[in-house]
Amino acid sequence: MPRTLISSGSHLEPEIGFSRAVRVGQLIVVAGTAPIAAAGGTAAPGDVYGQTMRCLEIIGGAVSEAGGSIANIVRTRVMLTDMSRWRDAARAHGEVFHDVRPACTFVQVSGFIDPTWLVEIEADSVVE
Repeated sequence: MPRTLISSGSHLEPEIGFSRAVRVGQLIVVAGTAPIAAAGGTAAPGDVYGQTMRCLEIIGGAVSEAGGSIANIVRTRVMLTDMSRWRDAARAHGEVFHDVRPACTFVQVSGFIDPTWLVEIEADSVVE
């Protein structure tokens, strides 16, 4: 079965040995996605809602590039450094996935590669 690798262009991809997303058959899997601003650096510093929206924007682009859409996402994993701020992430997630309603898990982590990142999100999609 063909394997399609989707790159975000991150300098970390070859260093770590990962792709932003991978499509195999009908499955598209998106790696943990951080709130990287379009021009580099961290999007929406200190703002969980804004960072979550940026993560979801990047995920949507990766899924689209792999031949899917937000509507094809069946599972998300939202990782936060401070669970007390989960409602900010949930509001963004709810705005994007209001009608899609994928299976979703929120977990707290001790930190990310960049300490200014407050959230990272993974997503799985199934396309026809």
